[in-house]
Amino acid sequence: MSRAVLSLGSNLGDRLAHLRLAVAGFADELVAASSVYETAAWGVTDQPDFLNAIIVVESDRCDEWDWLRRGQELERRAERVRERHWGPRTLDVDVVTVDDVRSDHPDLLLPHPGTPARATVLIPWLQADPDADLPGRGPVRDLLRALPESEKAGVTRRDDLPLR
Repeated sequence: MSRAVLSLGSNLGDRLAHLRLAVAGFADELVAASSVYETAAWGVTDQPDFLNAIIVVESDRCDEWDWLRRGQELERRAERVRERHWGPRTLDVDVVTVDDVRSDHPDLLLPHPGTPARATVLIPWLQADPDADLPGRGPVRDLLRALPESEKAGVTRRDDLPLR
């Protein structure tokens, strides 16, 4: 059995529809889903705000590479174009963790290296899984607590935008 945490993001086109496309693409394996959150762009900040969510998925047929390939296929279906690193996108599906798997392969870094510093991942993840733990780093609750308040303040829950 493989359990993965996937981070979803969109800041182009029908942002909510793109997130829903990803959720539908993993519907058979879906264990939990966060609410939708709106956040300012991270990294490259001169772009539209993002909608973000976390899903937890589980399957006995998928390993970490399968989760990555499936996420990339959904990005293609959303017509994602990769023009610049951290640039605007219709859909971004990041593999955050897969069980306790560690990978330093350039195409699949696990756990996802930016996770401990990103409230845009930690806040929805904690909502979807209150007992979440980032392998090698500890409880997500503690990682979130360690972030500056300014980082957390930029993550707004959007209950008016149901993910499913």
